[in-house]
Amino acid sequence: MLKVAKIYTLDWLLLILNLFVSGDGANATPIIIGVTVGSAILILGLVACFLWRRKTLLGRQIRKTEPRGHPERSQDLLLNQVVISSKRDYSADKTDDLELPLFDFETIVRATDNFTDYNKLGQGGFGIVYKGRLLEGQEIAVKRLSRNSGQGIEEFKNEVRLIAKLQHRNLVRLLGCCVEMDEKMLVYEYMENRSLDSVIFDKARSSILNWQRRFNIICGIARGLLYLHQDSRFRIIHRDLKASNILLDKEMTPKISDFGMARIFGGDQTEQNTKRVVGTYGYMSPEYAMDGLFSVKSDVFSFGVLLLETVSGKKNRGFYHSNNELNLLGHVWRLWKEGKVLEMVDSSVDNYPANEVLRCIHVGLLCVQENAEERPTMASVVLMLSSETATMPQPKTPGFCLGRNPIETDSSSSKHDETFTVNQVTVTMLNAR
Repeated sequence: MLKVAKIYTLDWLLLILNLFVSGDGANATPIIIGVTVGSAILILGLVACFLWRRKTLLGRQIRKTEPRGHPERSQDLLLNQVVISSKRDYSADKTDDLELPLFDFETIVRATDNFTDYNKLGQGGFGIVYKGRLLEGQEIAVKRLSRNSGQGIEEFKNEVRLIAKLQHRNLVRLLGCCVEMDEKMLVYEYMENRSLDSVIFDKARSSILNWQRRFNIICGIARGLLYLHQDSRFRIIHRDLKASNILLDKEMTPKISDFGMARIFGGDQTEQNTKRVVGTYGYMSPEYAMDGLFSVKSDVFSFGVLLLETVSGKKNRGFYHSNNELNLLGHVWRLWKEGKVLEMVDSSVDNYPANEVLRCIHVGLLCVQENAEERPTMASVVLMLSSETATMPQPKTPGFCLGRNPIETDSSSSKHDETFTVNQVTVTMLNAR
């Protein structure tokens, strides 16, 4: 249509030029006015038709991605079960009264360009995560619950309840959610540098993390975990702390994400038992994996693994040493006892302060000790990381540093979650992202 308008305008200009060249320019004024008005009307009509057709096509595209399920299953699920309200009821328990924006499905479809693969950021146990842009220009990350997800509505509600109440610079910020029919989506602030595992375990990208950035990431995660354990309104046990659940913004500030498995502890509660253990190979503490016991100390164990992975650039799960067939914890422990622990530092890290690196590794080994009671609290961890004069005990044997079968594969290469039973406890290992 626009091409036709351009051709018509060109013909009109040639007509006027011929009139003036022939000497009839003065007599051509009425003709010029008529042609100008007619051309303007035609062009406006063509533009209007173009815009109308574009809107129609976009509407058809959105209808192709309509919310899944039955109309009666709508936002009532969120309003009644997840306990989110737009008005405060001061007669009710304020801990269950949340104010969280509800995004309609069409808004999310437009923001993600109809969930195109181009905007796909990653995929985990919850489902697929997409990048999006709202009409006002704000970039967002959308987690869309998959029908075949290993996590379900309970984990969705749990994450909404928890993270909507938490505010800390080292926790990812939940902007809102969308619940329409069978569609369940969480809308987060967008993290420009994706997840920590996409950087430290990638040879091409790991070099952007010099020692100072790695140290800042370690300290930021520690502060975020301390907030969850001690400084927030509730004592929260994350239960699934791992590299893929640490997101990095444009300034490489770490933010803990994915609270689907998190649990709230009462004021005097120190541990809890579950018969259904859900977690990720390499990050689970021995008492949690074997007996279903979780506490702040099981999170501390996961943090210790994460710390040692950040320093070494190696995964605990999937690590293979040709001589000893150890996981990363066992490898670091052996180097520690031999006085050669600095050999485990990522080869892409140059010019690092040896004392600071040694202190980090020391803290990491204290966190992954087999006996939960001997692990430090996160308050002690933050103190030890920030102080050069803090007294630190000698670490004892880490949990899970035994030799392993060399044919065993990394969990990230598995297509399905693995479930088995230990000590009457059902253990489900989630695939790594």
